[in-house]
Amino acid sequence: MTAFSRTVTLKSPSETQALAIQISATLSAGDVLLLEGPIGAGKTHFARSLIQALLPVQEDVPSPTFTLVQVYDGPESEIWHADLYRLSAPDEVVELGLTDAFEEAICLVEWPDRLAELAPENALYLRFDVSKQAEHRQLTISWASPHWSKKLERIAK
Repeated sequence: MTAFSRTVTLKSPSETQALAIQISATLSAGDVLLLEGPIGAGKTHFARSLIQALLPVQEDVPSPTFTLVQVYDGPESEIWHADLYRLSAPDEVVELGLTDAFEEAICLVEWPDRLAELAPENALYLRFDVSKQAEHRQLTISWASPHWSKKLERIAK
């Protein structure tokens, strides 16, 4: 259940990257971002941009489509990037160690519908959709926890 939301039009990959960098500056251990949307909507580009902004030294940030999870050493906590597209049951999420990471790492999860009841209540939802002009993306950011209201007030509207 979301109590707050904001919709942003992202007109280019560089605008998506700029927003990811802004959001990255607000994150700390225990923050979970759930990235929703169809294939090709910009979830992985956003995640890659955010992770690279958090890393002290630039490194390759591949999509975790086949590995399911990529873990990075951030300056203050681990950063987990998960792609749950290939999972068939929520218990597989527990086997990956993702539910523990929700408590102690910064987590970005693509295809969060696979989490079912394991989705953290305090997560930030980012819904990416392709607009009628295929080069634009609509991003709906929603949250229920006041935790995110405070963090996102610094993000350009």
